[in-house]
Amino acid sequence: MSRRDRMSGNEAVATAIRQIGPDVIAAFPITPSTEIPQYISSYKSDGLIDTEFVAVESEHSAMSACIGASAAGVRAMTATSSAGMALMYELLYVAASDRLPIVMAAVNRALTGPININADHSDSMGARDSGWIQLYSENAQEAYDNMLMAHRIAEHPDVLLPLMVCQDGFITSHAVENIVIEDDELVKSFVGEYRPEKYLLNPRESLGVGPYSVSAFYMEIKRQQFEAMSKARAVVAAVSAEFSALTGREYGMLEKYRMDDADLAVLLMSSSAGTGKDAVDRLREKGVKAGLVKLRVFRPFPEDDLVEALKDVKALGIMDKSDGFSGCGGPLGAETRSALYGRADGVKTVNYVYGLGGRDARVEDFEALFEELGRLRDGESLPRCRHHGMRE
Repeated sequence: MSRRDRMSGNEAVATAIRQIGPDVIAAFPITPSTEIPQYISSYKSDGLIDTEFVAVESEHSAMSACIGASAAGVRAMTATSSAGMALMYELLYVAASDRLPIVMAAVNRALTGPININADHSDSMGARDSGWIQLYSENAQEAYDNMLMAHRIAEHPDVLLPLMVCQDGFITSHAVENIVIEDDELVKSFVGEYRPEKYLLNPRESLGVGPYSVSAFYMEIKRQQFEAMSKARAVVAAVSAEFSALTGREYGMLEKYRMDDADLAVLLMSSSAGTGKDAVDRLREKGVKAGLVKLRVFRPFPEDDLVEALKDVKALGIMDKSDGFSGCGGPLGAETRSALYGRADGVKTVNYVYGLGGRDARVEDFEALFEELGRLRDGESLPRCRHHGMRE
């Protein structure tokens, strides 16, 4: 039976990992993800998990160990944040191109510099084109649930790609919330055993992993990754539907909040969605037709779902917790506008870069943003991109 408990996002993710019982975990501590390997180490010491825990000397080594373990044919996991993920970047591409379904707990934190230990999405957005599936979590419950679904998605034979479960550092990772924890046996039954078709330690077959690829083969490998990421959309939807039937907690590629008749909306990811929903409720009480769309899956990008959710909106604020430094906004803004182009051209958009380095986004900030969107809807010209919540 499921049970109610109080946990931080980090403990919830660590609990999911304990219930899954991966074969290998390799991790190096970095704030704010450090608690996750700490919990795993304690579980190992207490005999609660039969996992090989590899304490490595760096995040680069952690991903190297996961790649070796996954290539050998076992289920491998890691956890990291910020500069730790940046140190892995080289190997993130290796894991994806080798089609290794490694799962990472990514606790989002601003990249240096300047040095900052608080939440934004610059670390995972820096890895957005590495070939990893990316799931984002609004709260501890969603972080726990996403982790339970992660291996089912990554290990699916149509996919075989690594996957990161993202949550906002400190905001989600350290805040204690009431959540529902599923029974250990139910989790093991849902996740199942990992049985790779091809692996290095198979004595019946010779296999090479990660060979040098000359120009005659490199592009075909990248096309295969593209096809796998495209197929991941259907797999994410199917696994989420099965999980919903099992637990009653519904997930899709995105979540629509009060969008049925909305003419003003914001699009965002992770913990800010809760604050945004409160603002939407306030504005609805005042007669404003406000709505919110929360993107749960950034990779693969849910283009069709997004167009369907936003096609009737008059003005949209696209909210990025990362600046793409393109001079015209963040990565979510760029990809959303690309999705809408030619399919929902009537939607006027402003890309808001916000929350960098942990800058607060309050209900009042969202209300001010919706007020701007109302002016955009009514014909006022606004900048296509701006930084929201500045002290100026």
